[in-house]
Amino acid sequence: MTPKTLFDKIWNSHVVPSIEGGPEVLYIDQHYIHEVTSPQAFDGLRARGIPVLHPNKTLATADHNIPTTDQHLPIREVLSRNQVNKLAENCREFGIEHFGLNHPKNGIVHVIGPELGYTLPGMTIVCGDSHTSTHGAFGTVAFGIGTSEVEMVLATQCVLQSKPKNMRIRVNGRPGHGVTSKDLILYIISRISSGGATGYFVEYAGTAITSLTMEERMTVCNMSIEMGARGGLIAPDHTTYEYLNKIPAVADRHEFKSMLLRWRVLKSDEGAAFDRELEFDASNIKPMITFGTNPGMGMGIDETIPEGDNTSSFFKSLDYMGFKPGMKLLGHPIDFVFAGSCTNGRIEDLRAFAGLVRGRQKAKGVTALIVPGSKRVEQQAIYEGLVKILNSAGFELRQPGCSSCLAMNEDKIPAGKYVVSTSNRNFEGRQGPGARTLLASPLTAAAAAVTGRITDPRDLLKD
Repeated sequence: MTPKTLFDKIWNSHVVPSIEGGPEVLYIDQHYIHEVTSPQAFDGLRARGIPVLHPNKTLATADHNIPTTDQHLPIREVLSRNQVNKLAENCREFGIEHFGLNHPKNGIVHVIGPELGYTLPGMTIVCGDSHTSTHGAFGTVAFGIGTSEVEMVLATQCVLQSKPKNMRIRVNGRPGHGVTSKDLILYIISRISSGGATGYFVEYAGTAITSLTMEERMTVCNMSIEMGARGGLIAPDHTTYEYLNKIPAVADRHEFKSMLLRWRVLKSDEGAAFDRELEFDASNIKPMITFGTNPGMGMGIDETIPEGDNTSSFFKSLDYMGFKPGMKLLGHPIDFVFAGSCTNGRIEDLRAFAGLVRGRQKAKGVTALIVPGSKRVEQQAIYEGLVKILNSAGFELRQPGCSSCLAMNEDKIPAGKYVVSTSNRNFEGRQGPGARTLLASPLTAAAAAVTGRITDPRDLLKD
C-alpha cells in the first residue's frame, strides 16, 4: 500500500467523481457563510428555484461588516446594515442556523466554528473567505471559495476543485522567550515569500508545531494563505483531542469515543511523498514585524529593512509605508494598535496582550482597538478579569467582530497613520485608504500600545 499524506487521505476520501483532465468534485462536510460573500449566492438559488441541499451542514454568522461598539443600536453604515439584515433573511428563508448580531454565539466565522465544535478532524470545510485555512489546525482540508462556489456548495454540498500539490514545512527546536506562533508563521512567510507556497496545501510538522496550543495552531494555519498556499493543516494529536473534549457539543456526543478512534489515523504515513519539503529552526526566530505591503515583507523586530531586489514593486511598497532600505523600525512612532481578527482574536491572544500591559499605561496619542473574536471570548475575558486589567491600563475591550482587519466596517485606520496590527494582511488600504499596517504578534502590539512606538516585547517581558 502506497504511503499517503494526511492531505491526500482527507481529500481522496471526499472525492465524489473525478473528471478526466479536469477538476474533481469534492464533497464538503461543513460550510460556513457570512454577510459579504453569500447574498449573490442565495439570489442565484432563487433565480433557479432550488433549495439549499443540506441546510444543517451550513452555519452563518455576521462578522465582517458589524460595528464593535453600540451593537444594540442599528448599524449606521447603510451597506453594512443591508448585508447583515440580508444574511438573516436568507437564513430564515433557507433554514440555515444563523448567529446574528447580539446572538450569544456570534463572532468571527473562523473563531466560532472551532470554539462551538462545528470544526472536527478529517473534515472538508469551505467558506467564502480566504482565511478558512484556520480550521486546518484540527487536521481538516479547509480553504476559501468564491461567491459562485458558495452557491455551488449550498445547492449540491460539493465544489469543483483542482487538487493542490503537497508541501510539508517542519519547524523544530524551541522558540525563544517572547516569540509566539504569529512570529513563527511571519518568519516562514518572510523566508519563502508571499507566493512561495502557491499551488500547494501545506502540512506543518516538527516539535515546535506539536508543542503549540490549538489556538496557536489556528494562527499558523490561518496565515497559510499569505504565502500563496491553498491551505494549511496540522495532524490532530492529544492536544487536539483535549481541546475538543472540553467542548460539550463534541464531548457529549454518544459517538465521541468512536470519533477519537477514527481521528487517530489522521496523520501522514511514514514514507509519504511530498512534492516539496522545507525545514526551519525555531531557535532562529525573533519577534517579527512587517515593513512592506505584503506579509512576506517581514523581519526580526531588531533588524533593518533589507536593500530589496531592485524591483519597482519593492520600492513602491516602501514608499507607501514611508520607509527606506537600511532603516531600523525599533523606536518608530505608531498611531494605532489593533489586537483582534481571526488570526489573533482568541482568549489566549487577549491574555497575552493583557499580561504585558498589566501595571503599565497606554501611551498618549495611541488609539487602541482591542476586539474579541467572539461573544464567548468577550465573556471569558470578563470572567478572567482581563477587562479590568485593560481598563486599569487605559484600554477598552470592544465588542466582537472582524473590526480593523479590513476596511469593511467603521473601524478604519486613517490615511498615513501607522498601525501595529495582529491581523493577517498589510496590503495597501487593507485597514483603510492610505493606512500603513505593520503586522505583528499580540505581545508586540501590546508593547507598541504602552510605549507609543515599535518596541521589542522581550524588553518589556524582562520587567
